[in-house]
Amino acid sequence: MSSTGILIFMFAGLTVFLLTGLPVAFVLGGLSVLFTVLFWDANALIILVLQIFDTMRSEALLAIPLYIFMAVILQKSGIIEDLYRAMELWFGRIRGGLAIGTVVICVVMAAMTGVVGAAVTAMGILALPEMMRRGYDARLATGTICAAGTLGILIPPSVLTIVYSVTAQVSIGKMLIAGIVPGVLLASLYILYIVVISWLRPELVPDVSDAPRASLADKLRSLKTLVLPSLIIVMVLGSIFFGIATPTEAAAVGVFGAALAAATRRHLTWPTLTQSCLVTLKATAMIMWITIGAKAYVAIFTGLGGADALLGAIEQLRVSPYLVLAVMMLILIFLGTVLDEIGIILLTVPVFLPVVRFLGFDEIWFGVLYALTIQMGYISPPFGYTLFYIKSTLPKEVGMGMVYRGIVPFFLLQLAGLLICVAFPGLTTFLPALMSR
Repeated sequence: MSSTGILIFMFAGLTVFLLTGLPVAFVLGGLSVLFTVLFWDANALIILVLQIFDTMRSEALLAIPLYIFMAVILQKSGIIEDLYRAMELWFGRIRGGLAIGTVVICVVMAAMTGVVGAAVTAMGILALPEMMRRGYDARLATGTICAAGTLGILIPPSVLTIVYSVTAQVSIGKMLIAGIVPGVLLASLYILYIVVISWLRPELVPDVSDAPRASLADKLRSLKTLVLPSLIIVMVLGSIFFGIATPTEAAAVGVFGAALAAATRRHLTWPTLTQSCLVTLKATAMIMWITIGAKAYVAIFTGLGGADALLGAIEQLRVSPYLVLAVMMLILIFLGTVLDEIGIILLTVPVFLPVVRFLGFDEIWFGVLYALTIQMGYISPPFGYTLFYIKSTLPKEVGMGMVYRGIVPFFLLQLAGLLICVAFPGLTTFLPALMSR
């Protein structure tokens, strides 16, 4: 069979088996074995063994369980609840203030944990009932939480960014730092939208004229809750930016900071540590199995000539490089609705990256665009992962239809952020360029 035929057959087989609902890791691993035996040679199965060995000895991947462990400890430490109470004091009397404060809290959580599910679930439990009680429109409330909760994909320390960096073989530190400005840009677009919509359509937000007024002393006292989160953020990102520690070492520093935060609140108990370790073990095992399956699949795909066939087809198109980039972004947005972000990266980066290099695009810049498009897929109806995270926290009177309608404006804001980053690549590359080497 020709390389083009193998390319089509492998993608068709992958699509069919993924639609059956089978676990991604086993679909990728099983198809790797099947295609190796059918189209190559049974002796080539040694490649799968080598991919497993290469994955398990990767020092860079060690950062993943550390960041997950840090996120779980922080989630159980009570910091998020304290931050939300402080946010209520500062933003409670501003029209649309709780929605604005929710975005701010999600930014802080993203910079502390880098895990999407934690932010969306926590805000769904804490912020959504309070916003609904005060009279916020359900579409605005759920849309804000779903969109702001995905900032952990972009803002470091992001587990997704680490997986991308390892797969693309680019600097993990530079990729992490590159996500800061685009992440803040998206958060600013969300806040601007909330401010404008609260002014244009006041019926979507409650009247705050009768809201209780907090004294300046109470507001200032509430800021002490920011001390430990700020310390953790500075410890992790500062050590990476100034070259004091590698991303893996910075993750260990972050775990220490999270444990310290939990200890000061007397939440660093044996049950907490046991549960945190168990959650970390499950999440890490899932990621590693997907990593092994995807690396094996891509190795067979490349060995059979699929990557060369794809590059040859793109060379023959004779179209603008940005049109090819747009097609890749659309594929990623679609995949974000049906696959988890780790699977998307491991499956598509080895295929897309040779194309990116051929077109002459910066790999760090492309990595940020990658994260932005996966973020869009995460909130895309009807199967975006974030929509199902928040589903478990919805009150009875709020259906998924409202969530779908509420997310549309924020999806368009993410698209605007993506286009801004495409038009101005310096937004993603200037901070990595300043890093200590």
